[in-house]
Amino acid sequence: MGKGDETRQMILERAAEVFNRKGYFGASLADIMQATGLEKGGIYNHFDSKDDLALEAFDYAVDLIRQELQIAIKDKRDAIDRLKAVANVFRAIPDGKPIAGGCPVLNTSIESDDAHPMLRNHARRAMDEWREFIQRVVTRGIERGQIRPEINAEELVSFFIATLEGGVMLSKLYDDPSHMNRVVRFLDSYLDDFVRL
Repeated sequence: MGKGDETRQMILERAAEVFNRKGYFGASLADIMQATGLEKGGIYNHFDSKDDLALEAFDYAVDLIRQELQIAIKDKRDAIDRLKAVANVFRAIPDGKPIAGGCPVLNTSIESDDAHPMLRNHARRAMDEWREFIQRVVTRGIERGQIRPEINAEELVSFFIATLEGGVMLSKLYDDPSHMNRVVRFLDSYLDDFVRL
């Protein structure tokens, strides 16, 4: 990786955290300059605009979570174990892992709903990917006899994601990880008692 690529990567990493903590509208160019130690020209040498940087920074933040999920499920073959591993990745999100500020999909979805269509589209694509991933886990779990056949995969996906994102929101709002811990404990029990075959 050349020096220009290294600088671009550093800008993405630091801007992703700024946008995730402050939001697109709350994050100023001065915030990004302070986080990167670069002047305006140094940033815009690598990105065409704030929009361009925000979109790439969002994708970068989502990719950090994607990598954590891949690591968490890597050796898990049972569908319930995979779902529990996903929940445990989300348990760490309010604590700033893998990126400070909470879940970038949740944050961006709320902020960009009516105000920034391009960011909203990126958030929706990220959520579509997550929903499809969870749906595959559930569907394969049913096919393999790990999940009860009467489970409606789409309903479980919506419930699972909404519960995790709600836990992140409560933990961030109250600066109290006990909300997320309760959510993960509840999901663990729910998956064992009502979903596992």
